[in-house]
Amino acid sequence: MSELDEKIAAFNYRQTAAIYLPRATLSYTAMVTNNPLHAFGMKLQQRGISQSDFNPQLLNHPSGTPDFAAMLNVQQPLINIDMLYQRRSAAQQIALYRYKTQRSKEYITFLVQQAYLQLQLAYEAQSVMEEVQQTVRAIYAFTNDRYTQGLLQKSDVLNTEVQVKNAETNIAEAADHIKNASDYLSVLINQTAGTIYTTTPFPSAPVIEKTTDLLPPGRSDFKAMEAAIRSYSLMIKSSRMSYLPRLNAFANYQFNDRKIAGFGANAYLAGLQLSWDLFKGNQTGNKISAQTAERDKLAEELAKQKDEAALELRKTQRQLSQASFTIQQQETTVALAAEALRILQNRYNQGLVNTTDVLTAQTQLSQQKLLYRQAVYTAHVTAAYLQFLTIQ
Repeated sequence: MSELDEKIAAFNYRQTAAIYLPRATLSYTAMVTNNPLHAFGMKLQQRGISQSDFNPQLLNHPSGTPDFAAMLNVQQPLINIDMLYQRRSAAQQIALYRYKTQRSKEYITFLVQQAYLQLQLAYEAQSVMEEVQQTVRAIYAFTNDRYTQGLLQKSDVLNTEVQVKNAETNIAEAADHIKNASDYLSVLINQTAGTIYTTTPFPSAPVIEKTTDLLPPGRSDFKAMEAAIRSYSLMIKSSRMSYLPRLNAFANYQFNDRKIAGFGANAYLAGLQLSWDLFKGNQTGNKISAQTAERDKLAEELAKQKDEAALELRKTQRQLSQASFTIQQQETTVALAAEALRILQNRYNQGLVNTTDVLTAQTQLSQQKLLYRQAVYTAHVTAAYLQFLTIQ
């Protein structure tokens, strides 16, 4: 859509070439009249006036007089200063939409990166759920064997069986998340939905480097606004130049005849026209004032956009630092949860703790693994967004 807007602006710019190129109109007119003035004039254009046509009776009461006229009109612009500035303004519109297209591409690139990371996270969630399923099934087999030996109660078996069913449900949900993420990625890359994509292994934690707090002045969305401001400035100059006179050339060549498709008499007319709008009811002055206000509004919007972008940049940098800290915390938490589960499983095998304790520890470990991967995902998305904010 951005590229189509750019094409529209390019075609609008090409229209302004009319300030240099001539305009030619070819027409063919057939008419008949008994109006004294027009009838005599048409006969004169046909070069068919005779002595009898000066008879007062014929002059005052002519019969229906036909005329068939073929005419070629040509107009050639020469000096139109206001139109020159309009053409320059249209050229800035091309630049404006070119920068918008560039920013759209950058944003789509960020969205694709984010969608791909979502797909990787969905696969990781599925992997964690499969690990949970294997562990819970092992616990269930052990618990059921102890129950058969009369060492555990039926409730212990039922609790582990509930966890097995939950794991199966979570795996099915993870598969749906993979399909949803693949469909979203298909939309972003303009492919038909329904393809299940595979990914590279889940990325490790990103290396957080110190970034600048300054926004790049050459960012494409800023340049687009600046091009819009320049376009308005040129339109203001165009309106001011409309106070100056215009110089244009004109010419026509025509044939007149009493018969259809006749070309008996020909004539030409050529000349130069100097026109000057002296007063248009304050229309031009008010138009300039309105255009100046619109340009100033765009300048304010650009300043506001830069302030908001600077705020977003600082916020994203803080989020990236927080994501790095969260990853470190989650790495430690996963290790602690894994050790806690190992200890409880050993004690459970010795009959020192109940089934609920082991299942709770297993649930805690799976949750912490998912939180760790979520933290890594957040860090990579934030880093990609930071790149989007600072690209130029």
